[in-house]
Amino acid sequence: MTDERREENAKRLLNDDLFNEAFDTLKTDLMERWNNSGSNESEARESIWLAIRLLDKVRGHVESIVETGRMNKILDKQHPYI
Repeated sequence: MTDERREENAKRLLNDDLFNEAFDTLKTDLMERWNNSGSNESEARESIWLAIRLLDKVRGHVESIVETGRMNKILDKQHPYI
């Protein structure tokens, strides 16, 4: 898959209402579970924290694909022969 195609797909995902709803719903659910966990449930809290971090990493990866594509376009305009 070309870089341009990856960027287009990533943009489409980030602009997709269902994609964003899924991330928001999952994060809200995880945060509620974390907030409602007891102080003696450290293992569960750690698992929830890890799930939240992974969710953020997935979104961040998709965002980085868009940003990389944007930066490549800027570089191509500024330095077309590189």
